[in-house]
Amino acid sequence: MVGNRTWFGGLFNSSGKRRQVSAEKIVLDLNPLQEQRLQKLKERLNVPYDETRPDHQESLRALWNASFPDRELTSLVSAQWKDMGWQGVNPATDFRGCGFISLENLLFFARTYPAPFKRLMLKQKGVRAVWEYPFAVAGINISYMLIQLLELNSARPKSLPGINFIKVLTEHEDAFELLYCIAFEMMDAQWLAMRASYMQFKEVLEATKQQLERELSLEDLNNIHDLPAYNLLSK
Repeated sequence: MVGNRTWFGGLFNSSGKRRQVSAEKIVLDLNPLQEQRLQKLKERLNVPYDETRPDHQESLRALWNASFPDRELTSLVSAQWKDMGWQGVNPATDFRGCGFISLENLLFFARTYPAPFKRLMLKQKGVRAVWEYPFAVAGINISYMLIQLLELNSARPKSLPGINFIKVLTEHEDAFELLYCIAFEMMDAQWLAMRASYMQFKEVLEATKQQLERELSLEDLNNIHDLPAYNLLSK
C-alpha cells in the first residue's frame, strides 16, 4: 500500500544500507559525450514557454490529449485545464516559473509511463486528502526542484547528486526526464505517507528532495535503475 508509513520507510531506507560518499573525493572530468548531453540539457533550461509559438502550442495540446484522450480540448485557454491541476484557465501563466522544459517533463511522463501518470493525476491510489495537491503545478515544482538539486544552472556541479547525475546521463540521454518521473512518484508516496494536505505541499516537496539527494549520493550509482526508488514506476 503506497500510503503505508512502514512500507514507505522500508522502501527508501534501503538506500541506507549502501554507502554514500563525499563529493570531495570525486574529481569531475567530463568526457565529450557528457559535455554534449549536459550542454544540450542546459540549453533547454533557458527556453521560456511561449504561447505564441506553434510548437509550444502543439506540445500543450499533446499533453491534454495524452492526459484526457477521450475529451476534446475546446481551447488552449479553457477552464478544462483546472481538471489537470493548473491554477487557472491558461497554463502559460504557470510555466513562467520554470519554462518550456516543465511542459516537456509532463509530456514525457504522460507518454512514457501513461499508467503511473494517470494514477497520480487522478489520485487513484491511497487514502487521499480532502484538499489534494494540484497535479500539474506540482509537476512544475518538481522540475524546478530537480534543476536546483542537480545544480544545472552552475558551470559544473559540486555536490554528489549533481556529479552522480552526470554519470547517469552518460547511460541515459533522457536521464533528467526519467529522474523527473521517479521524483513525481516519490513525492506522491511521501504525500500519502505523511497523510498530507494542500498546505503541507512545500514540506512534502522538501522531504522528497532530501530523499532523492540521499539516493543520488550512493557510491555505486551509475544507472537510473540503481536508484532504490526506480521501482516505483512499475507500481
